[in-house]
Amino acid sequence: MAHNPHLKLVTPATEIRTVTPRRLPNQDYRSREYLTEAEVERLMEAAKSNRQGQRDSTMVLLAYRHGLRAAEIVDLRWDQIDFETATLAVRRVKNGTPATHPILGDELRALRRLQREQNPKSPFVFVSERAAPFTTGGFARLIERLGNSAGLGFKTHPHMLRHACGFALANKGHDTRSLQAYLGHRNIGNTVRYTELSPERFKDFWRR
Repeated sequence: MAHNPHLKLVTPATEIRTVTPRRLPNQDYRSREYLTEAEVERLMEAAKSNRQGQRDSTMVLLAYRHGLRAAEIVDLRWDQIDFETATLAVRRVKNGTPATHPILGDELRALRRLQREQNPKSPFVFVSERAAPFTTGGFARLIERLGNSAGLGFKTHPHMLRHACGFALANKGHDTRSLQAYLGHRNIGNTVRYTELSPERFKDFWRR
């Protein structure tokens, strides 16, 4: 075959890329994405043994009772809490609907103590030992450590507390629209999962 002096080697236009493994959905890693009321209690008990036990257990309690996302709990400020009327002004992320929630007695006592003991004072309710606002990553690590300390046997993450809130309220018989408003969902489709899996919908099936 004759040699063509006008031909030259060129770099291929395509390159071989490393294929990044696709992460599977959360349900493929865990049997469920929520905690039971008893498991939340175990997290709170585990938190109380921490050096910042009052802060940590109060974070778990409020995130659970009010269905707060990690970004919402770490951004919680004292001006959102009205001790006189025992209410919490909930600010939602992800275009969620804001709401005003009642605060129960155990929450009030925990918050009053936390405010009294906070030193130095901060506009944020939950701060690190350096008086800086908690980060979402820090909260996630805290919940994972508490899950291990509580011996839950599976990896725990902050959003499990929000789901725990939804399922607990659905189990108490609250309707989907009320749950939607409480959790701040714009789309009711995000709320339906709680009432669909609630055993309350089947409670009269075997009664005559």
